[in-house]
Amino acid sequence: MGKGTSNDPIFTPELLKILRIFGIASVFIVLILSFFDEKRANNTGEDQTFKVNDSNRLFFLNLRAIHYDREARKDAKMLLFRHKDRNQEENEPGLDLVIIQNSLKDEAYIYLEPKNLDWPLNIKAITPTDSTSFNFENGNAQTFLSYVNSIKLWIDAQANFSIKSKYGWQPLWQKKEEQAAIKEILNDYFKLLEDK
Repeated sequence: MGKGTSNDPIFTPELLKILRIFGIASVFIVLILSFFDEKRANNTGEDQTFKVNDSNRLFFLNLRAIHYDREARKDAKMLLFRHKDRNQEENEPGLDLVIIQNSLKDEAYIYLEPKNLDWPLNIKAITPTDSTSFNFENGNAQTFLSYVNSIKLWIDAQANFSIKSKYGWQPLWQKKEEQAAIKEILNDYFKLLEDK
């Protein structure tokens, strides 16, 4: 009864074959999952929408910021960037897109800054085949990002914009320099948020 069990080998050829299969399968699964490393779940509880990594921030500050007028808001520890080719007429109604960098949180926001206008803002966008209107209320960073995303499609379609003031509908971003500046601002802002 005890004689047969003491001489039986533990690692039989069948068991070695099974261990080899599981070992190869485990290595294969680890290799496959390593390609999806950037898709990890964010368990920090922080909103990553506006996060800026160091390389994007440095790229913007060192290469792109030369196209912007910079305003330091020491009270809020933020830098505001307004494009140099924006409409800078003092008395004209207008709308500036401002990139805001929050150095405390390593975040970047985009703000719609009305000039000689009050909230809410009424904007029309017209292309040869379509038109729409926007009614923007003052809000938070998430609200402004959604506004920018909604008008970005019309900017890309080279729509003509106008904004309602107390004098009626005024053209908005009509000069070639202003249109190029708006596209540049959007491009720079969304590059800041890449590769978080």
